[in-house]
Amino acid sequence: MLSHLDSNQNPTMVHVGAKAHTERKAVASGQISMSAKAYDAIVGQKIKKGPVLQTAIIAAIMGAKQTSSLIPLCHPLSLSSVQVEVQELKDLCAFKLFVSVTHTGQTGVEMEALMGVSVGLLTIYDMAKAVDKGMVMGDVRLESKSGGKSGDYERP
Repeated sequence: MLSHLDSNQNPTMVHVGAKAHTERKAVASGQISMSAKAYDAIVGQKIKKGPVLQTAIIAAIMGAKQTSSLIPLCHPLSLSSVQVEVQELKDLCAFKLFVSVTHTGQTGVEMEALMGVSVGLLTIYDMAKAVDKGMVMGDVRLESKSGGKSGDYERP
């Protein structure tokens, strides 16, 4: 039986109460590419809505914290830490976000890291769409996870 279905095949939240509290960590990443004009406007802080990358960092943190409100059957978690790194990829006219989430508990934080990346990228799009509506977000993925019953994972 799948863990999110009960004996009647109805959705259910997985019971994690018997699982040990362990330190969990997950890192996710994603990228947004755009025109040179939009990239230069963001780097030069010329976007009228304000400082795009700093706002995206705050949005990524908020997204990670709100994951259980948006993803059905996701457990609400008390996060220990959310760290966001933005890489400027000048040659590609792109930005890559890395979101690292930690907490000590009974379930992992992969969804929180992935949600943080997604919300951070969407924030960049929202703030710069007046300059470039053709921006492309993608390659959102889990880079690594540690802790928990399923073991560690590191993207090759």
